[in-house]
Amino acid sequence: MPTEKQKDTAIFICQLLSNLYQPIYLFRYDNRLKIIYILAGIDEGLEILINEHGNWDFE
Repeated sequence: MPTEKQKDTAIFICQLLSNLYQPIYLFRYDNRLKIIYILAGIDEGLEILINEHGNWDFE
């Protein structure tokens, strides 16, 4: 299960993407790595990872 910090960060990121009119293609929680993975943006150009502490990074 995602942590509360991960949930809060995921909501923030999804709201930000929505406000910027960026599509979200994939939203997944990985039980093994304990991360939330979001694939978004035009041409699926943003890969966002949210770790269990709520910190996020994008590629």
